[in-house]
Amino acid sequence: MSATSMLLIKGTFRAAFSAPDGDTILFLPDNVADWKLVPGVNRVLPKGDGRAPIRLEAIDALETHYGDKDSPSGVQHQPLNLAHQARDELLASLGFTNVVRDGEFVKSTTPDAVPGFILTRGADIFGRCVALVSKTFPPVFNGYETEVDEDLLKKTANYHMIDLGLAYPTYYAAFPDHLRASLTVAAREARNARKGVWAKDATTEGAKVTGMDSLTAETGAVVLPKLFRRLKDYLDLNPADPSLACFPAFLAGNSDKFYIQGNPKQFTGLHNIVEITNGQTVKMTRQAEEITFDEK
Repeated sequence: MSATSMLLIKGTFRAAFSAPDGDTILFLPDNVADWKLVPGVNRVLPKGDGRAPIRLEAIDALETHYGDKDSPSGVQHQPLNLAHQARDELLASLGFTNVVRDGEFVKSTTPDAVPGFILTRGADIFGRCVALVSKTFPPVFNGYETEVDEDLLKKTANYHMIDLGLAYPTYYAAFPDHLRASLTVAAREARNARKGVWAKDATTEGAKVTGMDSLTAETGAVVLPKLFRRLKDYLDLNPADPSLACFPAFLAGNSDKFYIQGNPKQFTGLHNIVEITNGQTVKMTRQAEEITFDEK
């Protein structure tokens, strides 16, 4: 059975005084200095008390809050029923109950902290640690590299969210092939069973976009979160004109680079797998699990 090495850090997950969603949670290492052990060019940027946001590796859940409040459309979200379902399931799967909220902000939880561990290869450009996360007892001592195989992957919240269909698989170039294969099997089974987002997903079938409401209302189109983020940014350029005719050109100028699985040397942009018909309907011509994004 294949395995790959990742840094293991023990600590506690936290949700209070933050706005977690279906793929982000705060984590406080037992030893705050362990953040310095995280490999890679980007550094983890913890808060003053040592907590830092964890971006769950290889998954992307529907957005509960995206964008700048000063942008033309402000902070936006995808259809909240599914977005909140993902957020709530992540917290519940880690062991949080009695979550008291003020909007998207969590005021308190029971318990305040949940012990667990993360398995990481590095941080992203925003200072978030990108990791597999689990509340089960860690397999090795803290601060050491550990081998991550399919059995260990299946104990993580990352796998759990894909298995329930509450997150899309979203892979980056350095994510190990054997872990990717396991998540892809789970994602395709969830899609075939029409679990979670897959009951309404319009990413490859086509979503009619007539403005932000068509992406954010409860009856709005459910699409890959990365596509939603790019659509939101594009529509903000000219809110009075929701035509998507220039959206491919916008994507061509964006920094998103990817390759189709099996062609690692052929990086291209999203404009090559996004089609627009009638100026209003957008679709991607590849499924999420076929795409591998360039690390930033």
